[in-house]
Amino acid sequence: MEGQDGTRQLDHKSRPQVAILDFGSQYTHLIARRVREMNVYSELHDCLITPGELSNINLVGVILSGGPNSVYEDGAPHVDAGIWKILKDKGVPVLGICYGMQELAHVFGGSVAPCDRREYGKASARRSSGCTSKLFDGLPEEFDVWMSHGDKLTSVPSGFRAVAGTSNASYVAIENLESRMWGLQFHPEVTHSPYGPIVLKNFVVGICGARQDWVMTDYANDFIEEVRAKVGPTDHVIGAVSGGVDSTVAAVLMTRAIGDRFHAILVDNGCLRKDEANQVLHRMKDDCGVNLRCVSASSRFLDLLAGVTDPETKRKIIGGTFIEIFQEEATKIEEEIYPARCEWLLQGTLYPDVIESVSHKGPSATIKTHHNVGGLPDTMKLKLIEPLRELFKDEVRELGMALGIDEASVWRHPFPGPGLAIRIMGEVTPENVRMLQEADAIVIDELVTSGHYRKIGQAFVVLLPTVKSVGVMGDGRTYENVAVVRCVETTDYMTANFYELPYAILGNMSSRVINEVRGINRLCYDISSKPPATIEWE
Repeated sequence: MEGQDGTRQLDHKSRPQVAILDFGSQYTHLIARRVREMNVYSELHDCLITPGELSNINLVGVILSGGPNSVYEDGAPHVDAGIWKILKDKGVPVLGICYGMQELAHVFGGSVAPCDRREYGKASARRSSGCTSKLFDGLPEEFDVWMSHGDKLTSVPSGFRAVAGTSNASYVAIENLESRMWGLQFHPEVTHSPYGPIVLKNFVVGICGARQDWVMTDYANDFIEEVRAKVGPTDHVIGAVSGGVDSTVAAVLMTRAIGDRFHAILVDNGCLRKDEANQVLHRMKDDCGVNLRCVSASSRFLDLLAGVTDPETKRKIIGGTFIEIFQEEATKIEEEIYPARCEWLLQGTLYPDVIESVSHKGPSATIKTHHNVGGLPDTMKLKLIEPLRELFKDEVRELGMALGIDEASVWRHPFPGPGLAIRIMGEVTPENVRMLQEADAIVIDELVTSGHYRKIGQAFVVLLPTVKSVGVMGDGRTYENVAVVRCVETTDYMTANFYELPYAILGNMSSRVINEVRGINRLCYDISSKPPATIEWE
């Protein structure tokens, strides 16, 4: 596809996909993940997508997600009537999940009403007598499912038949073979529905006939070809890197595409992990061949953070200063390569970030500003390239492995943009940064050595400099700082459980931190989950 300027545009609407129309369920992103896990491409779209927008997508199937509304209430979201005509004319199979099934019933003449007894959690579903639905191929007559609903179908639409029920609801699965429509009251996308992956595969691969050809090597080759066409033979691209998996993979992809015409910038804000700037420089330049310059700005950041304790203020100071430095470096690069100019900006946007902008949601409270730096000034006039915007975190890691990036980089735990500044509960001073860097390095070393690092989604140390603890070292009394270890297991970072680390490893961590880090005399372990807590402390 060509844009108005004659350059080829990165356009993925032509790729066959299973489109997921989002009605606001907390589980919607999981549907996309489950489809992707089958090596089938899928995208999320707002349930209010217009017929014109949908008609431009190469559909092989459509899934209607769950949602918090009741279909019979005023103001409840509904699919545009023109969508149904498009799907019918194209013969596209449709699967409605929870609210999605109730939407099918509501639109096509069935009835939905409040449950006498709401159903949340585990339930046992049983096939209707004589059921031979393709949706349940490979399933036993009775199987466990996960429910989350306060409404239920009280009658099925004309042309549909019931194919499964529970003791609480007669219609937990329905189908209309002529219209190629299926509905499920339960959530097959969650891990609590053990047969859910089979049900989804029966729909996506068996019924829709989707090709299982969504593989990362092809994705990388397609991007490299497309970005070469988009950037052209002379344009340059700039981008910030942190050493995290997202920026590393994006930088390597861009380097494979245009070589040294990609200019990566690493800003050392003084709040990185121990020796991190040097490690990233070595890994990115020597191992990955990325054209990278490091800007040492520790004093600049730490001077601005002196006396600041509010976490939001910390984030704003770091974010604003980063933008200033990035713009200064971008100007230097442009002056060095004149008359060519950097007209493009590489960003490591992931699909969950995109989902936030397309999901059907009402107003939500801001818990905190984004971990990473916000938008760049309009005066930069840069055009975005976002090679990872279609990928989930696990897919980024898969892509990194396909590109040959070393395993330690690919499986590196997430690290917030403001760095250790938001892991120090109080003022960010050089001494507090030193203590936290040392403690964090010890904890990560113990996790790697013991084989637990890869099993954990995110692990780090929090310093509590405003909380002093009495201790005894040698024959003397100490009054020093408390540190807290935080380890969580998670797949999507939207929910997380604390990781059950063995006591022996916790003991090793405690002994090493207290003995080796001057200024810390007590180490604690955080056993809160998300929700209600967040993963980071600030």
